[in-house]
Amino acid sequence: MESRDVLKDGFTRIRELVERSVNGTSSEGLNYRPEPGANSIAWLTWHLTRIQDDHVSEVASIEQAWVTDGWAAKFGMAPDPANDGRGHGPDEVAAIYPDGELLIAHHAAISDRTLKYLATVDGDELDRIIDQSYDPPVSVGVRLVSVLSDKIQHAGQARYLSGMVERIL
Repeated sequence: MESRDVLKDGFTRIRELVERSVNGTSSEGLNYRPEPGANSIAWLTWHLTRIQDDHVSEVASIEQAWVTDGWAAKFGMAPDPANDGRGHGPDEVAAIYPDGELLIAHHAAISDRTLKYLATVDGDELDRIIDQSYDPPVSVGVRLVSVLSDKIQHAGQARYLSGMVERIL
């Protein structure tokens, strides 16, 4: 198995988790927060998708779909490529209030872009250094694994919340 195939499998599994968390969940459920400072399924899904769009676009040397494909407008937000949820407080989390169809469509589009890029990846690309500010410097492969790690955590949080929602709403 090639390294790119392992990465493709990982990103595909995240897509499946997102769909399982979002499909069939009411708007109220998607936006349920167990306490005021907590994240919702909607925000977690939006955020993990934005991080993927940001980081994969960077390594693929393409513009973010958030801006170029009109996703920001579909979410009723400004097309700011830096707005990916990092640093959001409770008010920003509450402001992310999309329906499930939009969340799934957004994630599917970013997932498709990622898989298209991964089809071109070889060992040399994974070894390419993209950030010299760390010791050791960050390669494409390290960045992609970092994205997967972040997405696994947030997708798991969303699945946990969806289980809560099924029981209490």
